[in-house]
Formats: sequence, C-alpha cells, structure tokens
Amino acid sequence: VEAGHSDPSLRVALALASALGVTVEELFGPMMPAPVVGARPVAPLGGTGARVSLAPVGESFVALPMLADAATRTGFRPAGGVVAMPAAAAPATPVRPLGPPRPTLVVAGCDPALPLLETPLAQLDPPVAFTWWPCGSAEALRLAAAGLVHAAGAHLLGRSGEYNTGPAEERLARTGAEVIGFAAWREGLVLRPDLAGQVRGVRDLAEQGLRVVNREEGAEARHVLDRELAAAGLQPAALRGYGTRAGGHLQVAAATAGGLADAGVASEPAALAYGLAFVPLTAERFDLVIPASQAGSREVDALRKVLTSPWLLTQLGTLPGYDPARCGEHVASL
Repeated sequence: VEAGHSDPSLRVALALASALGVTVEELFGPMMPAPVVGARPVAPLGGTGARVSLAPVGESFVALPMLADAATRTGFRPAGGVVAMPAAAAPATPVRPLGPPRPTLVVAGCDPALPLLETPLAQLDPPVAFTWWPCGSAEALRLAAAGLVHAAGAHLLGRSGEYNTGPAEERLARTGAEVIGFAAWREGLVLRPDLAGQVRGVRDLAEQGLRVVNREEGAEARHVLDRELAAAGLQPAALRGYGTRAGGHLQVAAATAGGLADAGVASEPAALAYGLAFVPLTAERFDLVIPASQAGSREVDALRKVLTSPWLLTQLGTLPGYDPARCGEHVASL
C-alpha cells in the first residue's frame, strides 16, 4: 500500500485504522510532501516546477526532462517528480518526488519499439517501472558511460564493419559492458509515396532538388546519409534540408508523411508505419549495451527476463520490418 501498488478496500482500511488506533483520515489522508532528493539530470531540466521522470540508477537518482517526445505518448505521461529549485553548479538537481520512488528501468536509444518493454516489466512480481529517453545511438552510449541509464540502445557501424561492439567498447572502455541483441531492420530512404520509383539514391534527391529531413549528429541514420553522400561524391550542401534535425525514426517518417520534407533516412518499420515509399541502403542490428556497473541491478535482471518473454517476442514479430530473432541473445562482453 505504501509503495502505491495497491489500494485497500474500505473493510481493510477500517481494520488497519482500528489496529493502529488512528482514524482512517489520519491514516489515508493527504500525504505530506515528499522530501527533496538530489538527481543527476540526463539533459537540462528547466526551472522550478518542471516535470521530470525520476528513477534510481545505481546509488543515486536520475531525472529525465519531460519535454516533446519524452513527455507524451499520444497523451501526457505521469511525472515522477518536479524540479524543486533552479539547478545550481552541483552535479545533482533538487527534485521533489510526486510519490515513493520505485525500481524503474531507464533505457536510452532511438528504437520506437523500446516502450514495448513496459508491459512485461509491469507483469513481473514485484513489478519494475520503465522510462525511455529517446535519443541517437552516440548520445545513448554517452549516457550509459556516465551512469545515467541502465541500458543504451545502439545501431552504430564500427570501423570493423560490425555493429555496436566497437563503438560501445570505445565509449565504455573504463567500465566495460555487455551487449545484448534486441532487433534488426533495414535502414534507408523514406520517401513521399508519389516518389516511389523516381528516387533510387541520394544523387536523385540532389538532382531533383528534393528537401530532406535529417537526424541529429551522432545518430546512425545521419551517418548513413553522410556515407551515401560521400560515395556519390556529393557535399552535404547539395541536399536541401541537410541541416534539419528530427529526433527519431518515427519523427523523420512523420515529417515526410506530413509534407514537411520529401525524404529522409529512417528505418523500414518507420516507413511502413506511415505508408511511405522506401529505398533500402543497409541492414542494421539494434542492440542494448549494459554498463558493467549496472549488470547486477534489479532493473537489469528484470530486463533480461522480459527480453525473451513470449509476449515481447510476439509483439516485435508483428511489427512490419522488424526481425527479433536475436532478441535477448548475448552478443558480446566488452
């Protein structure tokens, strides 16, 4: 009851109050404000009263600002706390929890299928909550190296031609990490439906003066676009809209479907979800990188359990363009 996982019936409430010698109002009345805790911000949190997701990671708390895509899921999401006062120079920001903090798996990465983890995590006994911080692969690995997330989702091509293991080892060299498979997909050009058959690559985009929507620096989709430009002997300035920045695969697809751009680089599942034309450029593997410092945590233990759950594998398998064959598989120890 105190953890917020159960609400007592009237009979139970009366019995508890009687056993403790207090009134029901005293026992279950409005709670006193929770004490302020120090939380390390994943990104700038905003001013006093700003809503955040609050989760224990290791020996401290982390706070994730609830802005833009991190604040909504076709509707506002519940906050775990609010900023208690403007952040000072200290590494921790004062945050007032809105309820008892509970075990919460924090994952950073750009795969829009990551929120599917929330349902099987909630079905565990005891349950584990879930928070997703959407960002590019390089940023996700940086957060993992800083101890701000339990796991980082990545699909970065390394110098050896292998996905994720090399880039993860470079960024988490001091701590070590484990790499676990999640999904695979094709990455390529997402196009307005009427452009199907008219665009075969980035050269066609440049020659036809089509406008693209790009991803942020550090995102593998942006790396794919840069590699295609280099192979075609083109400079970034040859593409209209190269300087734009969308926050994820679905955002690229949404901007294209909404007429804000003619094309972009995103995953095939994103293109299929919005009914867009697709030109494959490469096949990618999306893995979860778990820092060694988090490997024995309750949250990561819960993650290992649900990655091979029939419910999750079935859901991933129903998403057009996803290949979950290696979901939960140990890829490497770094």
